Amino acid sequence: MGIYLSSPKTEKFSEDGENNKLRYGLSSMQGWRSTMEDAHAALPNLDAVTSFFGVYDGHGGKVVAKFCAKYLHQQVLKHDAYAAGDIGTSVHKAFFRMDEMMRGQRGWRELAVLGDKINKFTGMIEGLIWSPRNGEGSDQVDDWAFEEGPHSDFPGPTSGSTACVALIRENQLVVANAGDSRCVISRKGQAYNLSRDHKPDLEVERERILKAGGFIHGGRVNGSLNLARAIGDMEFKQNKFLPAEKQIVTANPDINTVELCDDDEFIVLACDGIWDCMSSQQLVDFIHEQLKTESKLSAVCEKVLDRCLAPSTAGGEGCDNMTMILVQFKKRTSSSEEVSADEKSCVAIKEIDSEEANVVDAASQVPTEVVGSN
Repeated sequence: MGIYLSSPKTEKFSEDGENNKLRYGLSSMQGWRSTMEDAHAALPNLDAVTSFFGVYDGHGGKVVAKFCAKYLHQQVLKHDAYAAGDIGTSVHKAFFRMDEMMRGQRGWRELAVLGDKINKFTGMIEGLIWSPRNGEGSDQVDDWAFEEGPHSDFPGPTSGSTACVALIRENQLVVANAGDSRCVISRKGQAYNLSRDHKPDLEVERERILKAGGFIHGGRVNGSLNLARAIGDMEFKQNKFLPAEKQIVTANPDINTVELCDDDEFIVLACDGIWDCMSSQQLVDFIHEQLKTESKLSAVCEKVLDRCLAPSTAGGEGCDNMTMILVQFKKRTSSSEEVSADEKSCVAIKEIDSEEANVVDAASQVPTEVVGSN
């Protein structure tokens, strides 16, 4: 079987949920690809005051994406920084922790279990199994003890996954991203990118790749991977003289923190199967149009997937797996909740000076600030 099917699988896994601050809808579809390698997590109640949403786009296999969907949010909760209120540090550490956890006998065993379940079930059932809901597993944090066994020296998977996650607590939004999945916010109808696509040709990525002993050919790392940052892909992380953030490919995420205000309407997290077909502004405009007549957010996501699906595999675009999460902020009312002046005011999303870390939407030319580029 090649990378494409003779006809697309258009069955969708969709879900809706909410809490007192927000509501969300999501949908995922295999499309033309021969396998479904996307995964996601949607936990509106990660804890009593925090929501977590994540999109994971696998490559070379689906197990790393499934692993992240199962464990990454748990590791965010586990870090000491999280208890101290430092969400950015805890999510930053969680990205690197994924690579650590997938090594050795325990990592090999967990990936094998995911692989077995994946081989037994269809893409729809996989979504039901490995898409955490409303706190499932969020309070079950494992110490991940070392295990002896024939795979104790397992270096980790050669397959990998992007990771783009958003955590919302009160009026703070923290976005972390490694790879080319993307998070976008709609503020008064204007799209702002809250993540940066990590492609090898970006200057900051190219510099790290070359210093670590890698090369770029045809826009791909060592001629094979079209991402400069990802979880997994351990063959690109074997330089024992360099820390994890300076390897040829790194799981090091950009962290972007935004103070939410009354003008903020919704955020979208989606894999590149969506962004290959629509710019950030085009997607925001499309969602606004759909929300005029559609109240169910998962139905809006489904319409986006259908719009992006290509009629054939001839062009390439619109042939990828597609996953999208739409998170809409509930409007606060003076009768139900006191809103301070600080919460009402909108802090501008600033343009950064570093050219290679500048996020600019192809359609709207909107720059935004990204923190944590190395």
